[in-house]
Amino acid sequence: MAKELSFATGDIVVYPTHGVGKVLNISRDTIAGQELELIAVHFDKDRMTLRVPMAKAKTSGLRKLSNKSIMDTALETLKTKAKVKKMMWSRRQVEYEAKINSGDPIAIAEVVRDLYRPTPSAEQSYSERQIYEQALDRLANELAAIDNTDCNAATTKLNKILSVV
Repeated sequence: MAKELSFATGDIVVYPTHGVGKVLNISRDTIAGQELELIAVHFDKDRMTLRVPMAKAKTSGLRKLSNKSIMDTALETLKTKAKVKKMMWSRRQVEYEAKINSGDPIAIAEVVRDLYRPTPSAEQSYSERQIYEQALDRLANELAAIDNTDCNAATTKLNKILSVV
């Protein structure tokens, strides 16, 4: 049997499509005649609160913050050689967005690594930069929460790692 996820008020969590948030509370509500246990997660960056049914938490991808070892693996991924794929950008874009929305820090680090350019380049399209910035932001937010620092410091740390490669 799969391990049940348990959340408590104040937990820092990650929701795949929105990134890092904080559990405000867990409450019981009746919605459409059904009694549901709901986890209220607040995302400061988006100024948004999301209510996720406890029964759907695992399938929706809601998870606790990664541990230091998983984040270290993600940071090591940034140091590896970029995987350049010879396929149309639209296909790569779909693949990159799926990796970002998976919420997996290692998959997000792969997107950051693959789309990183040391200097703004004419060959990088607007949509490539947008996806790169979204992935970098997601990774930086989780790193900041793990390192107990702010997002700017985490972004600086990621950029330092990327510039060494």
